[in-house]
Amino acid sequence: MERVTLRIPKQQIEEVEQLVDAGEFPNRSEAIRSAVREMINEQREAPNEQSGKRNWAKV
Repeated sequence: MERVTLRIPKQQIEEVEQLVDAGEFPNRSEAIRSAVREMINEQREAPNEQSGKRNWAKV
């Protein structure tokens, strides 16, 4: 695995921490990896579909 450094708004990190504390994920890294996998899978399933397309760049 490669290490990636990224900046995430504090509120979003706090929400990720809540998921970890609730036992949804073992740690922040796995929660973020899961989110990236979901994004990639959605893009693969409907790469040209415009209706309902998620804007991943929004914060």
